[in-house]
Amino acid sequence: MNDSSVHDVSAGGPGRGPGPGEAVLEVRDVTVRFGGLTALDTVSLVVPPGHVVGVIGPNGAGKTTLLNVLCGFIRPDHGEVRIGGSPQRDIRPHQLAALGVARTLQGVGLFSGLTALENVMVGATRQAGAGFWSSLLSLPGAGRDERKLTGLGREALDRVGAGACAGARPGELSYGMRKRIALARALAGRPRVLLLDEPASGLDETELAELGQLIRDLATDRDMATSLVVVEHHMDLMMSVCDTITVLDFGRVIATGTPQQVKDDPAVTAAYLGTDGQGAEGAKNE
Repeated sequence: MNDSSVHDVSAGGPGRGPGPGEAVLEVRDVTVRFGGLTALDTVSLVVPPGHVVGVIGPNGAGKTTLLNVLCGFIRPDHGEVRIGGSPQRDIRPHQLAALGVARTLQGVGLFSGLTALENVMVGATRQAGAGFWSSLLSLPGAGRDERKLTGLGREALDRVGAGACAGARPGELSYGMRKRIALARALAGRPRVLLLDEPASGLDETELAELGQLIRDLATDRDMATSLVVVEHHMDLMMSVCDTITVLDFGRVIATGTPQQVKDDPAVTAAYLGTDGQGAEGAKNE
């Protein structure tokens, strides 16, 4: 598919955010090759402040590769990532928190031996000088940070509606609540950009509705000032929470626009949703 087939359907959309110079996160013409396979082909993405930007596409479209580029697990062969307007040519995963970026995993990745609050406090480490592990082990300088870490942890738990579970260990909680704890851990570091990797997986319909409301609340909360990038297969959720959606197919961007614009785009219908507008993946909402 050549460049002329890319549908940027967002132009002229009402209230669709500032220009690239004001973006909190920007991907510029990123290309990633694995041997003879091109996983991402000149992919660009703009995340304005306070926006929820979705990334969708069939299995193998390059969604996870894009997230791994943003997190520093993969270095692109071409192009660049900009965070807060500054180019990040050699991102390393351990630098993400300092750059104001946090990511949740497809699973939960919680420490089974720690309480929910202690798990979330791990994510707030960059906000305190000594850090969580120093506090846990009572190392010098830990006392002055413990109350700050605890406060940040409780604030994040309350933010996701899990404050009552602070003293519970992961094994005592439902899967849906564990996912909330994992989200709270990412929020505890007060990121400017939050990357959500299939946050709806394993949730029931009630939990999905609650997740959708939470995502919208995070984006519109002026105190949190968090923008979100969401990679997800559940189309109903994406259509309800995203300000804009970027569609990948075989590593290329084939459309970018509002949820309705993307849904109505013929290229998306053909490549992702199927000829009837539902498609196998859309119908499964996996």
